Amino acid sequence: MMSLLESLLGIGADELGPGHMALRAVLTFIVSVVIVRVGHKRLFGKATAFDLVVAVMFGSIMSRAITNTLNPFSVWLAGFVLILLHRLIATLSCHLRWFGPLVKGSPILLVEDGQLRPGMRKSHISRADLDEALRESGSEADLSRVRLAHLERDGTISVVPRRGE
Repeated sequence: MMSLLESLLGIGADELGPGHMALRAVLTFIVSVVIVRVGHKRLFGKATAFDLVVAVMFGSIMSRAITNTLNPFSVWLAGFVLILLHRLIATLSCHLRWFGPLVKGSPILLVEDGQLRPGMRKSHISRADLDEALRESGSEADLSRVRLAHLERDGTISVVPRRGE
């Protein structure tokens, strides 16, 4: 049975044929969905640089199960370990106050009480970028209507309007 599976997947072959790669693609897709379900939903959602790095690495690892003559089970295991590592680091970030900013970064103050802050320049956020975020928040690109604006850890700009706005 095992030799049939190895033959179907092209394990140990000098090169993979189209059938090997097609079967590996189907199985890798199924395995990847199962592995990602073990991870957090945020892994492929609106996420921090930490999440993005893990997602890119996961894709790179899993592609090897399709195109490389390596044993795909070893590659799938490596993908699973990467997602478990992501989950562990995310859990530590949640429970250890000092660890979260180290891994995920911290929000940067861009506007306070209608005044631009040094975080704009340090973060390379242009006034046009800020105006876009203000329009999206309903502030019509009017700084006088903004109490706070932050560049969040996921790269979005959040806006807190003044009271009564």
